[in-house]
Amino acid sequence: MIVHMTNGTADFLKKLADKYPNKQIWLMHSDTNSLAYYEDNEKSIFVSGRDYDILLKSGEIQEEGYVVMNNIPVTEEGQPVFEDQFRKRKHDVENMPGFQAFRLLKPKKGNTYIVFTQWQSVKDFENWKNSDQFKQSHKNQSAKPPDYFAERPFLTTYQMFVEEE
Repeated sequence: MIVHMTNGTADFLKKLADKYPNKQIWLMHSDTNSLAYYEDNEKSIFVSGRDYDILLKSGEIQEEGYVVMNNIPVTEEGQPVFEDQFRKRKHDVENMPGFQAFRLLKPKKGNTYIVFTQWQSVKDFENWKNSDQFKQSHKNQSAKPPDYFAERPFLTTYQMFVEEE
């Protein structure tokens, strides 16, 4: 399965989603931009977008919620180690209250993986970050990033776009 994403204005992305009613396109927005996201196995409908392979998946993306994308640049030689660590991970996040969906996304181009999680609310995500389960799942991470990180990871967050009736 492939994930297709593109950024743009909310109005432009809404028109794009309306143009393809046969695609389940999720629209999200942040303070600075909007994002369109969908999953399938076909060529992307986006002219300038980004494509990712879904390596790991749990839960189903919901129409409402809070999305956190941990963008992690990984060196080419570090990719097998990084992917293996995720395959061996505990699944504590899936058992947290408010959890909706998880995806580990490998870029088709470039080196920045995305760890995608969706939560019912910001509070649910914060509860995860402050939980013993989070500390346990991240206990082997030192203050120094792993050698396979090409650059420092960064978070992007979005609220799902809910159309008002």
